[in-house]
Amino acid sequence: MPIATPEVYAEMIDRAKSGSFAYPAINVTSSQTLNAALKGFADAGSDGIIQVSTGGAEYFSGQNVKEMVTGALAFSAFAHEVAKKYSVNIALHTDHCPKDKLDTFVRPLLAASIERVEQGGLPYFQSHMWDGSATPLEENLQIAEELLQLSARARTILEVEIGVVGGEEDGVANEINEQLYTTPEDAIATVRALGGADKARYLTALTFGNVHGVYKPGNVKLRPEILKEAQAAAARELGLPEGERPFDLVFHGGSGSSAQEISDAVDYGVVKMNIDTDTQYAFTRPVAGFMMKNYDGVLKIDGEVGNKKLYDPRTWGKEAEASMAARVVEACEHLRSAGTSL
Repeated sequence: MPIATPEVYAEMIDRAKSGSFAYPAINVTSSQTLNAALKGFADAGSDGIIQVSTGGAEYFSGQNVKEMVTGALAFSAFAHEVAKKYSVNIALHTDHCPKDKLDTFVRPLLAASIERVEQGGLPYFQSHMWDGSATPLEENLQIAEELLQLSARARTILEVEIGVVGGEEDGVANEINEQLYTTPEDAIATVRALGGADKARYLTALTFGNVHGVYKPGNVKLRPEILKEAQAAAARELGLPEGERPFDLVFHGGSGSSAQEISDAVDYGVVKMNIDTDTQYAFTRPVAGFMMKNYDGVLKIDGEVGNKKLYDPRTWGKEAEASMAARVVEACEHLRSAGTSL
């Protein structure tokens, strides 16, 4: 199918929320990892989200270019072409853009999509993330209001982060402490600034102990009930009936989370869960194994010439893609999106 239109993306989110499931949002950095993600979603029978971070976009552009917007647009163009051959809907997203990179990443991409939409076309991406986790809440929401207006013009959805995610990702680093827990007051401030869905649609990454990176189960102290409390506070502020879940929530920093914690988060309104660390490992691990097992074929040792069939990148690349695709399928199963494709 073609990359999801704005209408299809909105329907994807609505179906996930009403059906109590969430979409894995898979970070990619190359055509290989993009193809692996597509295969994984297709194998699972799940629609999904594929995303690129600031560092990933820079890497996509090539080592002699290192330009985030160029890389992001190249990623989008490649994805739009290859996704046509798959039977699932895929939305494209840009991940984790901090304040100091807005003018060199999200704002130019929104401007490009606005220009395209005004000419009768579709946006390059379906959503963009503004990462205000290192910015005071008042300023975070002021910037979010401005970007939400641009997002509406671009026919895209804005993702905002209210609270702090611990650990480090693409240069955004935060300590692991009590700041990792969003309060009901933060949720109320968010709906006062951005509205419900009356201004423009947005995704909300509320933090409940989330930490980026690699952690063993039990080392990350998640409190999913915070999401329930935030939904209730926002519903009261908006005058909605008890039990309503006004936020479309995003789960960041999920490595090491238990199946129960993931399930609870989805029940409380999570529709998108970012997955990067686990799929990176799934891609790289078989490459390492292949190289160690076939070292005498991939290296020219003792004057020999090696084995071209073994050091051909397609040989080990296929194993890496298959492994990463399998991890995407597993994520779809954990998030209950497997078999739910539109």
